[in-house]
Amino acid sequence: MAANDIVAIGDLHPNRDYQAFLDQGRFMLMRDRTTGEPFFYPRIMAPVTGSRDLEWFEPSGRGTVYAVTIVHRRPPTPNHNVVLVDLAEGPRLMSRVEGLTPEDVKIGMAVQARVAQVDGKGVLLFDPAPAEERAA
Repeated sequence: MAANDIVAIGDLHPNRDYQAFLDQGRFMLMRDRTTGEPFFYPRIMAPVTGSRDLEWFEPSGRGTVYAVTIVHRRPPTPNHNVVLVDLAEGPRLMSRVEGLTPEDVKIGMAVQARVAQVDGKGVLLFDPAPAEERAA
């Protein structure tokens, strides 16, 4: 399915399509065509309105860490973080921030999404935003 395609409700497979976009290296969100409101997690009807007039679009990927926790693992497995990120477009989602130690990930930190391939599947991750974006 191409971005911005509208399909009959029986043909819509949001979870499969979301993963297919990630597998292609693309981060896509859904939004209600009527209100323009984006949402996450992909589904067959828009939250609140119940609209089925939906489309996929490519968000900016910019976000802010809303919450962070550190998952402590038994050595030699390294610790990792789990974050909730508020995207610039509005939705909040769960992921992890890479490129820093888990202890250096802070609430309010500006981050940028990227898609990585892990075990042959696309996975949405975040990196610290470039310095010029963090200062803005």
